[in-house]
Amino acid sequence: MSSLEFTHRRKNPLTGDWVLVSPHRNNRPWSGATESGSSEQLPSYDDNCPLCPGNERASDTSNPDYKDTFVFKNDFGALVSDNENVVEQDTPEFIKADVARGECRVICFSPDHSKTLPELSKTEIQKVIDTWQSNYTELSKQYSCVHVFENKGAIMGCSQPHPHGQVWAHDHMSTEIAVENDNLAAYQHKTNKNLLAEYIEFEQDNKERVIFSNEHWLVVVPYWAAWPFETLLIAKDDVRHMGQLTVQQKASLSEALQILTTKYDNVFNCSFPYSMGWHSAPGNLGDDSHWRLHAHFYPPLLRSATVKKHMVGYEMLAESQRDLTAETAANILKSASSTHYKKGL
Repeated sequence: MSSLEFTHRRKNPLTGDWVLVSPHRNNRPWSGATESGSSEQLPSYDDNCPLCPGNERASDTSNPDYKDTFVFKNDFGALVSDNENVVEQDTPEFIKADVARGECRVICFSPDHSKTLPELSKTEIQKVIDTWQSNYTELSKQYSCVHVFENKGAIMGCSQPHPHGQVWAHDHMSTEIAVENDNLAAYQHKTNKNLLAEYIEFEQDNKERVIFSNEHWLVVVPYWAAWPFETLLIAKDDVRHMGQLTVQQKASLSEALQILTTKYDNVFNCSFPYSMGWHSAPGNLGDDSHWRLHAHFYPPLLRSATVKKHMVGYEMLAESQRDLTAETAANILKSASSTHYKKGL
């Protein structure tokens, strides 16, 4: 385990943000003992679900009888492509508005209402990855910033239990991407090296926070993690955006995703909630050599299937704070089985 078992702060080099680590608040013995969450088993098909094959959505459109993934334009998208120009107003410098144009899509991972990513086969997960890539490639021809993400579980605000993700694409560079871009570029300018490539080497040598590694991907609890079981999934190859993934890299990615999400579920024997999203190089950069494709997983659970970490108070008004060190979290995830707990039921 890490020697940093005292109150300290760690800096996130991707954002410049700091996280306060307070391991003394969590120093009682804890081996990651499981607690069962809801025992409810969803059916393979729900005739009331707007995402199941053949069912009608709120837009009075019926879904096709799809067999693997299914993509449709979000019926309640946060972005629209035909947004009118903002009328300039005479306002103070601190009052600003800008037009936001874009498109939002929903990606159903499978026709099976009950199966989340870890319960799909590697072949089925690769079809999801293929769908992510094809939609990214299509939308990036029109929009410079394309976000592929998933909110899993009601605790993360997911309104539909049918396993699905989303793609939001827009003209502007989103705040998170802009901050990462600045920090990645600054690091390369200063050192003439790629920050995430360097970080991969560091973590592979250290091994303490590595959860999974194969030929093309590394899964790690980042040193600067803010959420209890936060992970970072990074391409080992010089891949800068999702459109560049090869067949071999996607097959390797399906393995990484299956093992990571299975380990998540096995920590508390529940369908582990999270928000995850891919960060690709923006399409409007002249030089994107400082980028490396990666995905962030932000799960909220802390001690059981029903106890979550609340980012409130100090976290909202000062900076992120965690009790469980990144090294302890990594040890718990590494110890979790790679065989899904439901297979033993």
